[in-house]
Amino acid sequence: MAFAEFLKLALFAITRNKTRAFLTMLGIIVGVGAVIAMIGIGEGSKRASIALIQNMGSNMLTIFPGSGGNRFGPMAIGSADILLESDVPLIKQELTQSSIVTATQQVQTTRPIIYQNNNYVTQVQGTGPEFLQIRGWEVASGRFFTDSEVRGMAKVCVLGNTVKTNLFPNGDDPVGQTVKIGGGGGGGALPFLVVGVLEVKGAGMFGDQDDLIVAPYTTVMRKIMGRDKIQRIMASAQDGKADVAAAEITALLRQRMKVAPKDDDPFQIRKQDDIVQMQAQQAGILTALLAVAASISLVVGGIGISNIMLVSVTERTREIGVRRALGATQRNILWQFLVEAVVLAFFGGLIGVGLAFASVAILQKFQVPAVTETWAVMLGLGFSGLVGVVAGFLPALKAANLDVIDALRYE
Repeated sequence: MAFAEFLKLALFAITRNKTRAFLTMLGIIVGVGAVIAMIGIGEGSKRASIALIQNMGSNMLTIFPGSGGNRFGPMAIGSADILLESDVPLIKQELTQSSIVTATQQVQTTRPIIYQNNNYVTQVQGTGPEFLQIRGWEVASGRFFTDSEVRGMAKVCVLGNTVKTNLFPNGDDPVGQTVKIGGGGGGGALPFLVVGVLEVKGAGMFGDQDDLIVAPYTTVMRKIMGRDKIQRIMASAQDGKADVAAAEITALLRQRMKVAPKDDDPFQIRKQDDIVQMQAQQAGILTALLAVAASISLVVGGIGISNIMLVSVTERTREIGVRRALGATQRNILWQFLVEAVVLAFFGGLIGVGLAFASVAILQKFQVPAVTETWAVMLGLGFSGLVGVVAGFLPALKAANLDVIDALRYE
């Protein structure tokens, strides 16, 4: 018998009892839909997380004090005053031609910001004009501060969008206005001229990226924080040279600090690429776990198909005897019931794919990062067919091995 004939018989047997066929397929439908949807959620979360990290500045390196410990843990701000302002021009002078695009000094603190009757506590970052290039940021209105303002410790600042919204709730333009930033050590608040507003950056790995004020690091460091050394260095590596840049910065700073060859680095360098890879690895593990959990439904669906096919063999014993008496071989009977089980599973898989697409579309409506992966769809359909083969083999084998005389006598 041709395969088309087996397929025709399978479709006839399935459509003869549509309700039972649908209930049999239900486990496969849920299983395939769940596997594809879970993989989609995992992959969507992975892409969203990586996009958030890259949004903080691709190719960015952060150098901060501290040796050992967790490279991806909290930055050891203020743990040791080992970084100097002069380290930045040294890095730019020595490494710009080989691996570094640019670099800048950085300090940060948390202070209350006051404008008229509005008071808002936020992060105050002191940095240089290179901040925009390193972070891949733009100014929405006004301008950024200049090198001469950094050297002159000018009291100018640029607001993040969140700070702007809280200090200027009526939508007034803050550029040209004066805000006060609380000083340290019991000092009074200092007036700062707002020269610009940063574009909206959105959420980042460590929270709202727009919840900050940026000012010259010299002003923040000396006039607000009352210190004379920087806390961190931010640098931007050339494309594909983050590892080279990290190694060269390490060698340069060790030489400047006169660190003995046997001693550990008194600083750490965190690369955005490392965080992206770590996040991708964690998301991959999560996706695999979700897929494995969802595939349990496929196993349950396969058991359901096997059970119904065994019932079908019992119900159709006399039919099997008649077919054998008319010349059908054991192989013909085996293929007839095996194809029927595979068709049941495959149709269930197709409906499951539709369910997965609908689920992902609904999740996207609710801003859940979910995608539909082509490979996941193919995996779901392939796995459903495999489940049909495995689940249908024993019932098909039982049908093929029935004794012809006993089958014809069966009532």
